[in-house]
Amino acid sequence: MKNSIWILILFGLQFSYAQEKTTISGYVSSEGTKIKSATIQLQGIQQETFTDSLGYFLIENVPVGNQTIQISREGFQTLKKKIEVLNDNNSFDFELEDNQNQLNEVVVSGTLKAVKRLESAVPVEVYSPVFFKKNPTASIYEALQNINGVRPQLNCGVCNTGDIHINGLEGPYTLVLIDGMPIVSSLSTVYGLSGIPNSLVERIEIVKGPASSLYGSEAVGGLINIITKNPINAPLFSADVFTTSYLETNLDLGMKFNPTKKATTLLGLNYFNYNQVIDKDNDNFTDVTLSERISIFNKWSFSRENNRLFTIAARGMYEDRWGGDVRWEKKYRGGDEIYGESIYTKRGELIGSYQLPFEEKLMLSFSGNVHYQDSRYGTTSYIANQKIGFLQLTWDKKLGRNDFLAGIANRYSYYDDNTTATKEAESTWLPGIFVQDEITLSPKSQVLLGARYDYNSVHGSIFTPRFAYRFKANENTIFRLNAGTGFRVVNLFTEDHAALTGSRDVVIARNLNPEKSINANLNYIQKINFTNGTFIGIETTAFYTRFSNKIITDYETDPNQIIYDNINGYAISQGISTNVDVNFPTGLKMIVGATILDNKNVENGVSERPFLTENFTGTWSVSYKIESLNLLLDYTGNLYSPMKLPLLNEYDPRNPKSPWYSIQNIQFTYFGWKNFELYGGIKNLLNFTPKQSNPFLISRANDPFDKNVQYDTAGKVLVTPDNPYGLTFDTTYVYGQNQTIRGFLGLRYTLR
Repeated sequence: MKNSIWILILFGLQFSYAQEKTTISGYVSSEGTKIKSATIQLQGIQQETFTDSLGYFLIENVPVGNQTIQISREGFQTLKKKIEVLNDNNSFDFELEDNQNQLNEVVVSGTLKAVKRLESAVPVEVYSPVFFKKNPTASIYEALQNINGVRPQLNCGVCNTGDIHINGLEGPYTLVLIDGMPIVSSLSTVYGLSGIPNSLVERIEIVKGPASSLYGSEAVGGLINIITKNPINAPLFSADVFTTSYLETNLDLGMKFNPTKKATTLLGLNYFNYNQVIDKDNDNFTDVTLSERISIFNKWSFSRENNRLFTIAARGMYEDRWGGDVRWEKKYRGGDEIYGESIYTKRGELIGSYQLPFEEKLMLSFSGNVHYQDSRYGTTSYIANQKIGFLQLTWDKKLGRNDFLAGIANRYSYYDDNTTATKEAESTWLPGIFVQDEITLSPKSQVLLGARYDYNSVHGSIFTPRFAYRFKANENTIFRLNAGTGFRVVNLFTEDHAALTGSRDVVIARNLNPEKSINANLNYIQKINFTNGTFIGIETTAFYTRFSNKIITDYETDPNQIIYDNINGYAISQGISTNVDVNFPTGLKMIVGATILDNKNVENGVSERPFLTENFTGTWSVSYKIESLNLLLDYTGNLYSPMKLPLLNEYDPRNPKSPWYSIQNIQFTYFGWKNFELYGGIKNLLNFTPKQSNPFLISRANDPFDKNVQYDTAGKVLVTPDNPYGLTFDTTYVYGQNQTIRGFLGLRYTLR
């Protein structure tokens, strides 16, 4: 009897334990942003709840033991994970990955309004930090290399400065913005994209084609809009540091503070250092520019009545970079003993948006930047100072089927340098007024009409209209037709400063007109969802852009002059671009893109392909996640067709065209430690460099000051035993990065 009692007690305790229940809770986020309305399911016991506006969830009466939890939210990849539920302390935080190919991102660049990408009448491409983490880089400038139709182009083989090409168009035709403000001036596209901490970037939006009806000058070929994180949604602290076998070291830090109940601030720091003199192509010149750069970014967000917006941000950057003869030291700066190109850059930026306290939605936005550059290209001194201020007021109103946006803007530009081309400082004003109306014709069709009028203090009146039509055949099929114009008010000397030696006279053949373009493109999106969970997204765009008044530079007619004139003809950029995204339920994901280009300048009836313009671009990103090993594999790359390259004369032995070439990378990321990610891999797997199949890249590297070059009476270089090809020192023969295969290793930490 006594034994029976003990058996009953033990059985009762076991039954009680088996029935013991508890509570689990936690947060759901993605890239530091809390996710609301996410569905939380405990499989097997059919428990379900949703996250609140702060991303928090709580489930009661959960049996103790092993459980399987599933978290889903539109626009994110579904997460399924096993958890161990204990008697207490059941707090779990989950990270969702942005499902980029779902096409449900909210965008603002196409229409200056926050709208889902699929509902925007203007095609906008969106790239989140998840995309750029697949191939970590030290700057956003480099990160853009894996975006279809976008190519960072180096323009100098020594100082490694460059610009961003969109669909084959040169950098000055691309407008770069931060949080919608034109913060990056034409003098410093590269410097504006360098030093922005990657950890502070929420997403990057790209519009291909003219957008001048909303953004004004420079938005001729397209725009890149860098959206920074809202301080309220940012993590408390984030750090990302990596280095390569070249000993390039990059550090990103992000910290969030709440100084008051109504203010949140986000502080970011970026530091980059590369100080290794490497000469693997054996020309006694550095393969890669040495650089030390520091950038500090601070953004504030203020809580106001009725959720009105008020944000303000500032950034300061300093960079010291040099390239040249491997023996160069700072004591040789500006002299003719040892050749070097040394560039000191100081840059400051201020941007902000303030919603006025009225019932109507009135938004005041502003930006300003100052850029000071002190450069020495051998003995050539280039000291430039540029200031740009921008102010804009917009009114947003919905009336029935009409969604209006109207605004006024003004832009002030100041530029001065020490070259003979700029005899006195230039100051220009560019006030403008714009309006657009999105008209919903039916649930399936939408029309956008827009126009902008600007008055330039030098060129006078400029008018830019815009038209867009969107047809939604069904939830998975969308067509868009866009047409519009663009313009660019040119500062001649912000793109050609490296060519100005001070010995040439600048000749402007006539009063130059602003460059203008007219564009049309047809966009098609198709989503395919399979019953097994596989998703395929296809986006194809056919585009056509015709430029008039394009300004060309003539260095050949007279060796003692630089002659500027509008093209006597026109230029065309046309082609077709396709992106295909594929998601498999097994964890395999692929993003593949290709662009076919046809760019040409037509002058006096003669068609000529521009320099450094490819006919084909291909990009890809393949990712595979192995949940059981907490491991993510990323394989990324690009492929470029041959480009026409700038030779010095008919005897120049370098190849007139670049070869087909590809830069490929592989990365492994371990995410098994809480709040940490350890990553590493190999860049440039194929070990490609431009030196391959060329006798040299930099001509006359042995005589960079042209001391031994002889000329005839007309100023033409003579062929001599010391100069068998009749060349001068030249660094413009460059089309790709000059770094060989190299490894990298990094560590990320995020505290939510």
